Amino acid sequence: MISISKQTPLILEGGGDRGVFTTGVLDCFLEHQIMFPYVVGVSAGGFNAVSYLSKQRGRQKKISLDLAFQYKTSSLRKWVLTGNLLDDKILFEDFTERIIPFDYQTFFDNPALCEFVTTNCLTGEALYLHEKKNKKRLIDIIKASGRLPFASPMVMLDGIPMLDGGMADSIPLERAMRLGYTDHPVVVLTRNKGYRKPASSYKMAKLFYPKYPKLTEALANRYKMYNRQLEVVEQLESEHKICVLRPQKEIQVKRVNNTSANLATLYEEGYELAAAFLKE
Repeated sequence: MISISKQTPLILEGGGDRGVFTTGVLDCFLEHQIMFPYVVGVSAGGFNAVSYLSKQRGRQKKISLDLAFQYKTSSLRKWVLTGNLLDDKILFEDFTERIIPFDYQTFFDNPALCEFVTTNCLTGEALYLHEKKNKKRLIDIIKASGRLPFASPMVMLDGIPMLDGGMADSIPLERAMRLGYTDHPVVVLTRNKGYRKPASSYKMAKLFYPKYPKLTEALANRYKMYNRQLEVVEQLESEHKICVLRPQKEIQVKRVNNTSANLATLYEEGYELAAAFLKE
């Protein structure tokens, strides 16, 4: 069984619907009462982190595999009509408060430090935010961390316009280590080993965000940042300095618009790999 010390962090990558792999991993951790002193999540990783730290095993699975389809939480029509691919009311009001209530108190009482990565649209740099008292601020942070560029409007928080944290820090392993969490970090990725993001000029970004040159620069350079982080992860993994959980089978799940069956398969893989990992 894995030994968790006061310096063992859990790093959760994003990836949209691919995050259901992480959901499976965390549900397995909860079943075995595995808790980390520090958790940092990016985008979908942040969505997963809150249900994990509120100890609501199965909550995020229910949202991803059932409710998201039943209530159509994202659609091109919503994006055309509102400028937001996601339905904030359903996700952050109906689900959170009524349909599958989030246990704020357990989350707030959890002693673990939980950080969410967002991108500062003014500087193009990563921000690491946490909240253990104010419900509305927590929800705003989660929204900001998962606000996909082009597909969703910016979130104004602390007087700063913010978007998806994956543009500035896709795999915040180095963030965790800078804070002193260096004892065999556990990193959950949502891409197969060996994946590298292709280059992209992101010329469209200048049209979408003419007032945010640092943001467009971050978008243009994201593939370089992400690929460098993957190289660091693979190097540290080969040296047995970190533990990495990632999909082993070829991923059939895209960022959005997937079938329930494909998502269920990826969830089960995450759960099974986590179970095997805990037995090693």
